[in-house]
Parts: sequence; C-alpha cells; structure tokens
Amino acid sequence: MTRADAPVTPPVVLTIAGSDSGGGAGIQADLKTIEAGGGFGTSAITSVTAQNTTGVQSQHLLPTAEIDAQIESVLTDFDVAAVKTGMLATGDVIELVAAHAPTLPNLVVDPVMVAASGDRLLDEDAEDAYERLLAEATLVTPNADEAEVLTGRTVDDPAAAEQAGRDIVEMGADAALVKGGHITGDDVVDTLVTGARQESEDGDRTTVFRHDRIETAATHGSGCTLSSAIATRLAHGDGLSAAVTAGIDLLTRAVRYHHDIGEGPGAVHHMVDLRNEANRTETVEAVERIVSACVDRNVSALVPEVGMTVAGATPYAETPDEAAAVEGRITRTRDGVRPNRGVRYGVAGTVGRFLLAAREHDPAVRFAVNCRLDDDVRAALDELAGTVSAYDRDDRPAETEATAWGVERAFTASAETPVAVVDHGEVGVEASATLLAADAETLIGRIETVLDAVEA
Repeated sequence: MTRADAPVTPPVVLTIAGSDSGGGAGIQADLKTIEAGGGFGTSAITSVTAQNTTGVQSQHLLPTAEIDAQIESVLTDFDVAAVKTGMLATGDVIELVAAHAPTLPNLVVDPVMVAASGDRLLDEDAEDAYERLLAEATLVTPNADEAEVLTGRTVDDPAAAEQAGRDIVEMGADAALVKGGHITGDDVVDTLVTGARQESEDGDRTTVFRHDRIETAATHGSGCTLSSAIATRLAHGDGLSAAVTAGIDLLTRAVRYHHDIGEGPGAVHHMVDLRNEANRTETVEAVERIVSACVDRNVSALVPEVGMTVAGATPYAETPDEAAAVEGRITRTRDGVRPNRGVRYGVAGTVGRFLLAAREHDPAVRFAVNCRLDDDVRAALDELAGTVSAYDRDDRPAETEATAWGVERAFTASAETPVAVVDHGEVGVEASATLLAADAETLIGRIETVLDAVEA
C-alpha cells in the first residue's frame, strides 16, 4: 500500500561559521543546537579547522567566492527565518557577510575571535571590519574578551559589561548580549542591552541574567550553542528577551551536563533539552512502577502522617516542574495504601525540592521517597547497604531555607552519596527519612529492605 506523506515546515536557520572537526563548536554545534530547538539548520562554511577538545591544530580558509556561493545557494532556495554567524576569520569574509546582512533576517552575530582554549580564530587586522556587520545585527553576543576588542573598553565587571553593550548598540546593532562567563565571580552575569527598536514597553534598555557559576572547564562550544539557540528561538517568532532567556537556560543546562569526551575538558551538551524532554514519559513510568510496588507491598508502616511522596526527576532536571510525583501523595487506607491521583509533573512539593537539592551534589540521583521516622524505621535504616546521613533543624541558621540547607548538611557530612537522609524535624514539621536512588528499581529495593526490617 502507499501512504500519504505528512511534511512539516520548521523555520530555517542559516549558520555562517567555521567547521570544528572535534564536533563541539562551530558549524557542528550550530546544526545540533538548531535541530534540537526545532529548526532546520543550513550552513555556509567559512573555514575548516583541525580542532579537538585540547585546542586548534590548524585551519584552512575557504575561498571567499565559495563562501558567497554557499550563502547564495541557501538564500535562493530556503525561506530563511534567522541567521547566525560564528568564526569568520578574515576581514574579507566579514565584509562579504556584511554585504549580505541587510537581507538576513534576525541576524545574530557571535564575534568569534578566540577559542575557549586560547587559540586565536580571527586575524588581528580583521577586527575593525566587524563594525559594518554589527550595524546590521539584531543581536551581538560577545564574551567579555570580545567586547573589549570591539569597544576598546576594559570589561571586568557587570557595570563595564553594560557600558560595552551600550557601545555596541551605538555602533548600530539592535541589541548586545555581553556574556559574563569570563568575568570572575561566584555568579555568571550576562547583560542584555537593547536599542530603541528593541526597547521594552517601560523603556528599560538593560536586562541582567544572573545564574550560578558551574565549576567546569568544559565550555567548548558554549558561545556557538548560545547564539544558535537564540537565533532558533527568533526564527520561531519569540521576542528578543524571551529568545535570550531560553538560550541562556539551555546553555546553563548544557554546560552542567556537558559531554565528558576527548583528552581536554570536554564539550557542552547541545541536545540536552531535547534529551531531557524526551525522557519525561519514561520518568513518569518509572515513578508509577515505584508507586505500584508500594501499593503491592502495602507500605503503610512507612507512610508519614502527611502522606508519602514518590518523586522522580528527568535525567537533566533543573526545576521543580521537571520532577514527577503522585498528585495528592500516597495515603493509608483501611485496606493498605493508595495514590490519591495520577502521576504528573510539578506536584512533588518538599520531596521534589529535596531531590533537586540532592542532585546539586550528585546529578545521578533521580528518585526519592519520604518515609515516616519512628523507632522501628530508624532501626530498619541500618539494614540499607550504604550511608545514612542526618541533619537537625535546630542547627539551621535563621532565615535559611530548610530543605536546601538540610541536604547540604547531610551530603557534606557523608563521604559518599547517602542512600537515605534523616530529618529530625521540629515543631510543626514531622520527622522523616528520605530514601534516594539513581533508578526506580534501586529505590524499590531500598523501600522493601526497610519495610522487611520493620515487619520482621
């Protein structure tokens, strides 16, 4: 039999950049990110590099005519919705792209000048050529070092980054996102400065994006990934601020859950959001297996007065709405235990926050369940194969959030990831034990071990 086709029409994004043989940056990173974001990636390769996670060994610039031919080939066939640039390498190439720029929609210019390894990717005499290209950009995304080159200004704190962004806007760009990864500090502060055409309704021209610094050197491809993610969101029709927010959120996750590959620091995880989203159903099914095991074994002896919450996080979870649990918890009945409703995301409550806090110390932890803490359960925890840690809320500093503080305390006190954490409670807060595991089957085993000891 024959079947009717069912075509889809994703927005087309063009990347004009160099090739990275190591796959972590350049055209390769751009196309992965565009595809992960629901766009259709097209490319014009400016140069071919011999490059890996340790550095750039060599590069070969393609003839300008060939670069131009690639751009023309894409533009004459595809309805391009956004364009981003990466490594352009020479003044001639920059001038070529600048000549096309007035017809390039949603143009995001990532002024690649130096690789994360420190290798120079732009001729020094080509730096001045960027001015014409920047004047046509919807958004320019320099890091602090690149912003210094473009503006001649020292960029070593958020205030200087804002001023550098204003300088770039004054050059003609609609907006500038000065990235703060190269600026020292516990937080990374990215600064978005917009011009008149991009101003919000209240006239605010500066938006600051502040997020925790991730302790890793595996940032290879981070600039490419961010600019490609933003361009893809613009191609979907997002406003600039929303596109930048989505891009920064993706990059933060991509850096934290980076690829541990190569002899160097590794590379960012370009597909991390897509992989995380794809695992949502599997995570719900895993939580449902744990719940079914609890019902089958009748875990009444372990259910706290407030009810039992079984929580499961997606593999790259960062927010509470990426933790699944039974809505309304598991409660005791005359005939055993039952879940009040089905499993869904965003209802894990305190146990979900506990799980996310635990993942800050060991991202392999994905499942958790809270149990009552009477004398029998306390003794039964000794039967678990692994460390049982604990914390006392009386030691908590005033005005400190209890869950995150308690997890920090428990993990710091343990030489390994604890299999259970005891919260001694306080007035108005029931004492409990939270069991942790990397997978559903391990958590089921730990629940059964504790229950067997309680019932013995």
